[in-house]
Amino acid sequence: MDGHEREFVSEVFDSNWIAPLGPMVDGFEAALAAYTGVKHAATMSSGTAAIHLALILLGVKPGDYVICQSFTFSATANPIRYLGATPVFVDSEAETWNMCPIALEKAIRACKNGEIAQDHLQNSKPTPKTGQHQTTDRSSPVSTNLKPKAILPVHLYGMPAKMDQINAIAAKHDIPVIEDAAEALGSHINGKPCGSFGDLGILSFNGNKIITTSGGGALLANDEEKIKKARFLATQARDPAPHYQHSEIGYNYRMSNILAGVGRGQMQVLPERIQQRRANFDFYNDLLKDVPGLSFLPEPEGYFSNRWLTTILVDPAKTGGITRETIRLALEADNIESRPLWKPMHQQPVFASYPFFSTGVSNKLFEQGLCLPSGSSLTPADHERISTVLKNVLKM
Repeated sequence: MDGHEREFVSEVFDSNWIAPLGPMVDGFEAALAAYTGVKHAATMSSGTAAIHLALILLGVKPGDYVICQSFTFSATANPIRYLGATPVFVDSEAETWNMCPIALEKAIRACKNGEIAQDHLQNSKPTPKTGQHQTTDRSSPVSTNLKPKAILPVHLYGMPAKMDQINAIAAKHDIPVIEDAAEALGSHINGKPCGSFGDLGILSFNGNKIITTSGGGALLANDEEKIKKARFLATQARDPAPHYQHSEIGYNYRMSNILAGVGRGQMQVLPERIQQRRANFDFYNDLLKDVPGLSFLPEPEGYFSNRWLTTILVDPAKTGGITRETIRLALEADNIESRPLWKPMHQQPVFASYPFFSTGVSNKLFEQGLCLPSGSSLTPADHERISTVLKNVLKM
């Protein structure tokens, strides 16, 4: 928190408008739309809620296929199963760690050719020819619509995915894109903000994100009707009547006026937060760039990452046997938290039996990757403390 939040929250209290919706929500949505360059934004109770509604807006039904990045947090994939649809997981490419366009094309063709639908309810292990998995979840019927209903790429750790290539493939097959920019507010490709590339975009304001409303998210789109429908569904799908009437199933997904006030205050310091996160990356890069076996994810030409988290890969074959766990445990011994990179969805017990199109990249990233302390509030003293541990464990 910076202080600006108090001004907006005080205004909320002074107006006695605490409940969901209200002028702060309107103001926050307008600020998000302006910042990301989309025409419309609807704030939600979480980024997960926004993904759920995005899938509903695109007509995802039980048994439908949704292409989803495997290397991500489970909140990207869970809403697919809320709707009884079948996630088809696609591996990453090495340049951004995000959805591989080549594997995406293969996954779409496999869906459309019926190569998954034919057997995907059978109890099975990976097929020897493709390495794909078939689901054993019998609550998901065989799809009668073989063309995937949506593609869900993610901008992981703030690094933009290869959206030009992904969008070109999506357009060729006439499949809409839901862009998970939960970790990438402030990131862009050639000046175009993340969150504005897809048919629908998703943001998150969870407590660990680059700006926060404690809990919250947003749905972004240029299609006004879709955003209107999202707001309707997010407020329990209440029909316009003097009494409470509901013709559709709705959800309690809207953001409160008071949290939107926090969000408006956070928007004022977003440029500073991005600068602080990128400064963390520069600190680690300067400290560790010459250590054999340690590597960072550079920005491709034209890409700008908010560097939400600074990540490294640790190759024990080049570090003299030091692994990412060696470093993590050394930091933990000094009460400094770090974490492995996301465990891919195709390795998660709940999703392990679903179709997966592998490049081998995310398995290596999970095995060797570590998220270093990256909070916006890290002080020079914090950096010095972290530096001391890293120098000791790496024998620098």
